[in-house]
Amino acid sequence: MTNEEILREINSLPLEAQRQIEDFVFFLRERYKSPQPESIPASDLQTEAFVGMWRDREDISDSSAWVRSVRETHWSK
Repeated sequence: MTNEEILREINSLPLEAQRQIEDFVFFLRERYKSPQPESIPASDLQTEAFVGMWRDREDISDSSAWVRSVRETHWSK
């Protein structure tokens, strides 16, 4: 059945039946709605214990250089 045929059939129904179809469509839309992932506001992350935990480590003050050094050490074997 094409969309046009479905619309034609719906339009041929009494007004009350058309309202029931509308309600059913809204019901189905809610039932099959994609769940929205819960997001954590950035402000909440700032209070987490892991934020800044390596702040005082001098060996990783330049994180890019530290990662590069670790990779060179492990990848050059």
